[in-house]
Amino acid sequence: MTLSAYISGLGVLGPGLVNWPETAAVLSGQAAYQPAATVLPMPTILAATERRRVGRVVKLALAVALEATSQAGEGPAELVSVFSSSGGDGHNCHELCQALSLAGREISPTRFANSVHNAAAGYWSIGTGAMAASNVLCAFDASFTAGLLEAMTQVVVDEVPVLLVAYDGEYPQPLHAKRPIPDAFGAALLLTPQRRASSIARVDVALSDLRFDRFADPALEALRCASPAARALPMLRLLAARSSGRAVLEYLDVSRMAVQIEPCA
Repeated sequence: MTLSAYISGLGVLGPGLVNWPETAAVLSGQAAYQPAATVLPMPTILAATERRRVGRVVKLALAVALEATSQAGEGPAELVSVFSSSGGDGHNCHELCQALSLAGREISPTRFANSVHNAAAGYWSIGTGAMAASNVLCAFDASFTAGLLEAMTQVVVDEVPVLLVAYDGEYPQPLHAKRPIPDAFGAALLLTPQRRASSIARVDVALSDLRFDRFADPALEALRCASPAARALPMLRLLAARSSGRAVLEYLDVSRMAVQIEPCA
């Protein structure tokens, strides 16, 4: 079965990639990729007290979501959303584990509130006033593709725009030794059932048994492998080149996802 939609807004933030236009320049070969630590902007849509409480992955998720909706000229308050992350806030998890290892086992209520996997979706709702349904997923290294499949299904079945936000952050040691994600990476897509003035491309997705795509550039391939959210990069490469083509994304051991891109003229 093939699911179809239009990509009408994009947001990207990661190591050496500060937004979608700069990412597109790198992925299309117009600029060399220069790895650098991810710089996370302050989420200005939140009140000052909330800004002080949020962790790195919330800042990451809100940044790419805002870029995608702004690019599309879409009011975020009305959007159905899908948030997908392999592990949520690694730094917060580390602090909670550290607190539980001490004799008193005293847990900060703020840290506990931010430990839930849907924290980013919750802050998005608070900051934008969004009241539409929001699904929050986790599928380990398959989290981006699982999120894309869920978002595409909702677009097709419900015939409404859906915002997909995929994001992952690093864990401090000693958790980093078991889950070695080196830095924060996030990507957001606004998927719409009909073509719009802001639409970048039509996208058709289907499960496949083909081999997934890799990058010849060692630095970009290392980035693709480093973060589950960065498994989106082969698809983003086609969007950056504004060319028709197929990208095969990693998904499950028994299945991949073929993504066909047809640019909007």
